Amino acid sequence: MSIIQNKKAFHEYFIEEKHEAGLMLEGWEVKAIREGRVQLKEAYVLAKDGALYLFGSHISPLLNASTHIHPDPVRTRKLLLHKHEIDKLIGKVQRAGYTIMPLDMHYKGGRVKLEIGLAKGKKEHDKRATEREKDAKREAASAMKKERR
Repeated sequence: MSIIQNKKAFHEYFIEEKHEAGLMLEGWEVKAIREGRVQLKEAYVLAKDGALYLFGSHISPLLNASTHIHPDPVRTRKLLLHKHEIDKLIGKVQRAGYTIMPLDMHYKGGRVKLEIGLAKGKKEHDKRATEREKDAKREAASAMKKERR
């Protein structure tokens, strides 16, 4: 079940590979995510010390958060992947000029997972071509719907 999607990533980048990663979260963050108080629009993934970290994601703390915890909404969160997956992703980022983007946050088996994608940036003409394709599909679907009536 999807919690939030990063639609901006699909508009700005060509997504070539997708991987599912776990997240190291604190208790208040899980509660806030269940309430839907998360944003991935400005988020990105960086490699540091042989691990992947999620930067820039915003998780708004709940109003009834504990008094002894001082929540940081945009703190850096570590991604949990197997070592061979991390090495493969880091290698492609360093050699081939890819970037790693968070695409979708969802539940799997009661846990919060993050789908990340190996992405290559789109040029302006690529974005226009994508928009044209979407419009054509929408018009075709509309015509088929009218035809059924």
